[in-house]
Amino acid sequence: MGRYYSGDIEGKFWFGVQSSKAADRFGVRGESSYISYYFDEENKEEVEEELKRLEESLGDQLKLIEDFFANQSSYTASELADNGINVECLSDYADYLLGKQILDCINENGCCSFDAEL
Repeated sequence: MGRYYSGDIEGKFWFGVQSSKAADRFGVRGESSYISYYFDEENKEEVEEELKRLEESLGDQLKLIEDFFANQSSYTASELADNGINVECLSDYADYLLGKQILDCINENGCCSFDAEL
């Protein structure tokens, strides 16, 4: 069982590393038992800035993690360690992927709305 978000973008929050409120960090606060998010062109700059902060924060880990998950969707702590990946970076990476989905949706549709399970 997992926690999902759906609407203009869809996905599953990463188990154990990503909060249901992950999209809060991109400038819109969610509400209720489902957190409802709405982003539009007015939020685009803040989303881009947070993505840039995440890229800088992740540094070299970003490429390592992207390469690792290009070929698989699950992981163990030892697999991460064997590939030089710091497990503490996974939460930021999961949020980075969410932010990219939000930005892509804004670019394609002019807005992005979705509900996240708590």
